[in-house]
Amino acid sequence: MNDQKKEFAGKLLDVKAIKLQPNDPFTWASGWKSPFYCDNRKTLSFPALRNYVKLQLTHAVMACFPGAEAVAGVATGAIAQGALVADALNLPFVYVRSKPKDHGLENLIEGELPQGAKVVVVEDLISTGGSSLKAVEALRRHGCEVVGMVASYTYGFPVAEEAFKEAGVQLVTLTDYEHVVAQALATGYIADTDVALLDEWRKDPARWRQ
Repeated sequence: MNDQKKEFAGKLLDVKAIKLQPNDPFTWASGWKSPFYCDNRKTLSFPALRNYVKLQLTHAVMACFPGAEAVAGVATGAIAQGALVADALNLPFVYVRSKPKDHGLENLIEGELPQGAKVVVVEDLISTGGSSLKAVEALRRHGCEVVGMVASYTYGFPVAEEAFKEAGVQLVTLTDYEHVVAQALATGYIADTDVALLDEWRKDPARWRQ
C-alpha cells in the first residue's frame, strides 16, 4: 500500500467525500446502481484539506509532468482544483466544458491557450473516463499537446484503464479504489464481508444488480 494514497483515502472518508453503502446502494446519474459514492468537491469546504489536495496535485504535476505549460480543469468538478493547481504553479488556467455554450461565442474551452501549448489536465474523479477523455480530445483539437492528467480519485474500472491506454494519456491519481477500501476496512467503516461485494461491483458496475 502507498502511504500517501492511504492517508488521502482516510481524509476523504473522514469528511464523507466518499461514502460506502454495500447494503443500500446509490443510483448514479448514469442509472448504475453502486455501493460507492464519491464527491471530491466536498474537500473544497475544508481549508486544511483543500490546501492538502492542492499541494498533492501540484506535487504530482511537478514530479510527473514537469514540462506542463498550462493547466486545464474539467468542468465542473475540477474547475476549482485546477485553478488552485495553476495558481500554485503560476501557470495559465482554462477549463473545458462538457459541451459548448449555447450562446455568445459558444466556447468549449474557457480561457486562452496558445496552439501547441503543453497542457496538464486536472480532474476530480475518474469513473469510466468518458468525460475526462472528451476534455483531452477538445484540447487536442484546439492544437494543444496533452502531457497527462492528474486526478484526486479513480475507481480503476477496467473500461477506464483501457480507454486511457487507447487515448495515450498518462493518469496519476492521489488515491484509488484499493486504498479507500483498505482504509475503510481498517477503520471499521465496512466489514470483511463487504469487500467481496464491492469487488464484484467494480468488476462490472454497469450490470451490477440490474
